[in-house]
Amino acid sequence: MKNKTISYILVTALLALFAQGTIAQSQGGFGSGEIFNPFHKAPKDSNNVNLTVPKEIHQWHIDEALGTVIPVNADTLQYMYQNWAQTEGMNGEYNILGNMGSPRQSRIFFNRPTTTTFDFLAPYDYFITRPGELFFTDTKSPYTNLTYHTSGDKVDGDDRFRAYFSRNAGKHFGIGGMFDYLYGRGRYDNQSSALMNFSIFSYYRSDRYNYHLLASRYHMKLAENGGITNDDYIKRPEETDGSNSNFTPADIPVRMEKTWNRNEVYTAYFTHNYNFGFYRQKSIKAEADSTSTTKAAPAIDDSDDKEFVKVARITHTIDFSTGKREFRNYEQPTNFYADQYLRFDSIDSYRNISIENRVGLSLCEGFSKWAFADVTAYASHRYNRYTMPDTIADSGVEYAHRYNEHTIFVGGIIESKLKNTIKYRLQGETAITGDDLGAFSLEGEGKLDFNLWGKPASIAAKAFSKNNRPSFYYRHFHSEHYWWDDSELDKEFKTRIELDANIEKTRTRIRAGIENIKNYTYFASLPAATSDGTPLSKLAVLQADDNIQVISATLCQGLKWGILNIDTELTYQRSTNQEILPLPDFNIYANLYIKFKIAKVLNTELGADVRYFTAYYAPDYSPALGQFCLQNPGDKVEIGDYPIASVYANFLLKETRFYVKYQHVNEGTGNRNYFLAPHYPLNPATLWLGLSWNFYN
Repeated sequence: MKNKTISYILVTALLALFAQGTIAQSQGGFGSGEIFNPFHKAPKDSNNVNLTVPKEIHQWHIDEALGTVIPVNADTLQYMYQNWAQTEGMNGEYNILGNMGSPRQSRIFFNRPTTTTFDFLAPYDYFITRPGELFFTDTKSPYTNLTYHTSGDKVDGDDRFRAYFSRNAGKHFGIGGMFDYLYGRGRYDNQSSALMNFSIFSYYRSDRYNYHLLASRYHMKLAENGGITNDDYIKRPEETDGSNSNFTPADIPVRMEKTWNRNEVYTAYFTHNYNFGFYRQKSIKAEADSTSTTKAAPAIDDSDDKEFVKVARITHTIDFSTGKREFRNYEQPTNFYADQYLRFDSIDSYRNISIENRVGLSLCEGFSKWAFADVTAYASHRYNRYTMPDTIADSGVEYAHRYNEHTIFVGGIIESKLKNTIKYRLQGETAITGDDLGAFSLEGEGKLDFNLWGKPASIAAKAFSKNNRPSFYYRHFHSEHYWWDDSELDKEFKTRIELDANIEKTRTRIRAGIENIKNYTYFASLPAATSDGTPLSKLAVLQADDNIQVISATLCQGLKWGILNIDTELTYQRSTNQEILPLPDFNIYANLYIKFKIAKVLNTELGADVRYFTAYYAPDYSPALGQFCLQNPGDKVEIGDYPIASVYANFLLKETRFYVKYQHVNEGTGNRNYFLAPHYPLNPATLWLGLSWNFYN
């Protein structure tokens, strides 16, 4: 059934591509290989009827706090498309368990999320689409994008299929949906992943009333193997089989069998606002840039000859999610766990319900000369309910323990985004009552745009100061093998300052920052072993006694000579406590490629890229916890100091992007230390194929 489904998808894609090429040729095509050209003039028949389906689209994100629109370019870039489906990230900066669809954690500390509610979802951030990350679309014709990525075969291969659809019903209302299915069978034993998402979204935009809606359902299932039993199967295979190491990855023994993690999540987000204001005669609008193939999200005017001036706005936002996580451990591994607490059930089950309601009142920027910024005051109520296993003291009777937490926050935002050169945003909030009383957050960012050597340039600054309780599962966690309760953990106090400079003329971007963390909270492996010295898994939550500082600097540099391009990203970072917060000193990504056109229509990129990070004691992965944690002190290993190289061919033809990529082409060379998490080797050399195409009909 799986093969039939894939075959149907590929046949449909080829037929659609052929049909699009035929239509484009009959109507004169779309010019020099652009994805679409909204300014192309189509031929007309004898009855003066336009035969071309309009293909102009506008896309935007929203600010999750208040639902304001953030214009963005359409998600149709060719560059780096060959890396889009990789769990380790576009630039390979994430540690993963080797397989597509596995949990991940960024090696670059400043890229890690600063807060989370349902911790079990954090390692799957590449698959979860938050409302602020969704591409809302305004389109003159129904728009569909289908993508398919595949590698390997039906035994150990990977597949990811994604469909996105959007259409309008008039100039104010739009609706759409997204389906995302990822299936990684796994090169190593007991390592498969199956992730599925179905989302629907809608919006209404007018002068007075606006809303945005996103509802999603996620199902994520991951087979856990605990890593391989001996790293020498990868590093020194000739010493493990006695002869010539002619085994496959599937032959390497692993630590776990018949063990799974499952996450089932439903989310719903709805934000709407009503604008108070007045109409005035429109000013002369600037002509559109005829070289652009996409536009920012347009203003929606109810009047043809007048423009609406916003004076004030009232906003209501509700953010709801419910999640369930299960750890199914049907076959206990030998000499793996130090403790066993729940003896009557092999399933650890956890549930969470989160509801946040926020109401805000804004005075809008620009309606008067003294209205220099948007000024917003808001209040929110957050409710969280957690359910996990527990036992009745001295009886051993197991039951589901429920925890409820309520907090009321008040806050404010000052934001200016209408000025051409300087834009800024300041936001602060504090908990005035409830379980998080005393928590606060202050955030600010500003950006200066200017011209340098005839090209755009910018300097941006960001800073925050946050004082929050560690999330719930740091304070309470009960399972068959790990157990802790500590409601008195101190609040984590984090302060960060960042600078970001971008120079388009030289294709240079520099990002640097420093963060100080007081009461850094982390999952720690405690010393535990069998009588013969075999390390055992025993976890606890600890807090650092001293402040920890992290400094980081990233240089992104692009170079170009004719058709030859070299793009590099070099990150240096350092933690003042490598024992508690280990980070690699350097993380490098380099991409060398030539870019040209074939027959003036086929945009082509032929290249090779490499990922590299210096050796360090990276966090281990705990299957029973579903999180990354410090390594067992008695069994620490370094990963890194191994380049991972790939070669690729990336193409763009009218409405279609496609690529061929051979990943990890240098397998078996050097020190063979190709681990992206302790005891979890990266997949061997793999051929990847990918295809993305657009429909307008």
